[in-house]
Amino acid sequence: MTEKEKMLQGMIYDANNDQQLMEERLAAKTLCYQYNHLAPAETVERKALIQQLFKQTGESFWIEPSFYCDYGYNITIGENFYANHNLVVLDGGAVTFGDNVFIAPNCGFYTAGHPLDVMQRNAGLEYGYPITVGNNVWIGGNVCVMPGVTIGDNTVIGAGSVVTKDIPAGVVAVGNPCRVLREITEQDKVQYSTT
Repeated sequence: MTEKEKMLQGMIYDANNDQQLMEERLAAKTLCYQYNHLAPAETVERKALIQQLFKQTGESFWIEPSFYCDYGYNITIGENFYANHNLVVLDGGAVTFGDNVFIAPNCGFYTAGHPLDVMQRNAGLEYGYPITVGNNVWIGGNVCVMPGVTIGDNTVIGAGSVVTKDIPAGVVAVGNPCRVLREITEQDKVQYSTT
């Protein structure tokens, strides 16, 4: 079994010494570099680079530079996806975003983790557990989502949160560690009424 096959199956794998994975990371980081250095008006070129990098995209999406990822081919974004500046996705494991996901600046989605044992960690071993973000999710600024987390549909994650465990659908959650504050209710529909 190759190190890439181990990575894709959520097993412990050698990320730092495997030639194939090192080359794939270099290719992804080269595309990220190109993306981050395009002029603001080069929107067609931006979209094409993301579609080349990611496993799958919707038709409508926008990612503000700077953007960084490890491989790209483990990232799927749905329709009407928006990420503000400085998004980091460490995608050794699959990272799946649903439709209508909005991500504020300086957020990270980290599938990668390392063994607690110092000998394994120093040998370059790591794991990648998938992250799933449902539909209609808003992620506040400076949020970190950790390996293996699922965030349910219609949920809001407050700024500065560190999401270490699954968050259910239809709630506001915040904190370090992130925890549910309350459900989103009908009252939330009228709070910001424009009429």
